[in-house]
Amino acid sequence: MATFRAMSHDYLIIGAGPAGLQLASLMERDGADYVVLERGSVPGAFFTRFPRHRSLISNNKVHTGYDDPELRLRMDWNSLLSDDPELLFTRYSPRYFPPADDLVRYLADFASRTGVRVRYDTAVRGVSRDAEGFSVTDHSGTVWRARHLVVATGMPVPNLPSIPGVELAERYDTIDTDPASYTDQRVLIIGRGNSAFETAENLMENAAVIHVAGSGSLRMAWRTHYVGHLRAVYNNFLDSYQLKSQNALLDGRVLGIHRDGDGYRVQVAFERADEVVKDLRYDRVIVATGFRFDASLFDDTCTPDLIVDGRFPELTPLGESVNVPGLYFAGTLMQGRDFKKATTGFIHGFRYTVRALHRGLRQRHHQEPWPATDLGDATERAVDAVITRINRSSALWQQFAVLGDLLLLAPDGTMRYAEEVPVAHVPDAVRDGEFGQAEAHAVITLEYGADHDRVDPFDVSAGRTSQYDVSGLDGRYLHPVVRWYRHGEFVAEHHLASNLENEWDSEEYHRAPLRAFLTTHRGAELPVAP
Repeated sequence: MATFRAMSHDYLIIGAGPAGLQLASLMERDGADYVVLERGSVPGAFFTRFPRHRSLISNNKVHTGYDDPELRLRMDWNSLLSDDPELLFTRYSPRYFPPADDLVRYLADFASRTGVRVRYDTAVRGVSRDAEGFSVTDHSGTVWRARHLVVATGMPVPNLPSIPGVELAERYDTIDTDPASYTDQRVLIIGRGNSAFETAENLMENAAVIHVAGSGSLRMAWRTHYVGHLRAVYNNFLDSYQLKSQNALLDGRVLGIHRDGDGYRVQVAFERADEVVKDLRYDRVIVATGFRFDASLFDDTCTPDLIVDGRFPELTPLGESVNVPGLYFAGTLMQGRDFKKATTGFIHGFRYTVRALHRGLRQRHHQEPWPATDLGDATERAVDAVITRINRSSALWQQFAVLGDLLLLAPDGTMRYAEEVPVAHVPDAVRDGEFGQAEAHAVITLEYGADHDRVDPFDVSAGRTSQYDVSGLDGRYLHPVVRWYRHGEFVAEHHLASNLENEWDSEEYHRAPLRAFLTTHRGAELPVAP
């Protein structure tokens, strides 16, 4: 196969899924020198196959009562960020849990209307790095050169558990999705995530017996606030288990899978029964244990370090590989730092971390400062800025505790306000002067309380509180937090009172306490508006 060298670019993005499109659209808007390589023939090709049973579980709340587009994004989990008011997923489906094919249509229109430069049907076969940047070889032998490489491929490789005989099982990514083919069969599904329960729900009307097996306690998204844990839309299976309808949740470890005639014999060590091992027979065994990053594309010059049992690249807060300079990641691959804690693994989370990555790239490589607003020296301006943002921002709402706004106090007493900075990036950024001179700063986030995932929110005996209270149960719900630092050292934090409607604008309960907090920590000698 002939090899030739293609034009070099500042940026090369691998993958035209939601994350690749989001970043490319921002670069296109700025006139950046970039290209996107996509192995599929359409944008978002992953969603032409997944989820296998073709129903998304990402909220699509069309009717919110809000006119403000920013507030509407709090309830819209599928739209990418754009200045085009037509490019909203809510225009593509009225369904709260929409069909996956609607997302495929939306992504195709997003790519077309934003004019992103994508080379489709271009599969990357290898990546290397030298002193001048990266070389990416595609399936045709073409070599693409770029100073900076962004990987937005998602997680294309099944995350198979180390179980003897696992190769005998069917896999979620290739199973027959026709329920009729499971009629009157005993089915074991290995996995405890949404793909496992999605599969179980699809088979409930046809299979004779369905067991879902996995180790550890089952974690519910409505309790942990991590949307990757089990969603209530798949709770019908749990209902059928507890009401004795032949289905069961097996809390234990699968020790082995063996052929047994025309079926399978599976050993399960039950955790609730002191590791008692039982041999169970099934007609079908399905593995639905998620996906992982594919690092096989990278040679020894640029293999990124991995974390979380090798499932994700290890990244800086902005999304750069910790060991390969110039190698960045976008989208669900950014979730390793806050795995199973935040929304970075999902469109409604990573659309904001991708925007933060774009701002970081412009700052680092094009000397464009992070967008910031001058507030002057009056404390009341700072109060107004914080109150406005916590009541309106979709980024802080969706990326709770991951992204935060930054209130910076200069040596002369004036203040500036920067939006949507990765919280973990703030210490180094302030120390290195990336936001200008600042002798003190505050980080403003929306967060759940520290023990929110250990409390049943539907248990009325768990605690009684007033509408405005952060000391009890309500304090475990989402609420604003302001943390003050001076010369990089933590000084104090202030929690704004929770509110049933998530409206933090009461003079008595929100503005006045915040004003007092900022006044105290700015210093009495600084001017304060009456």
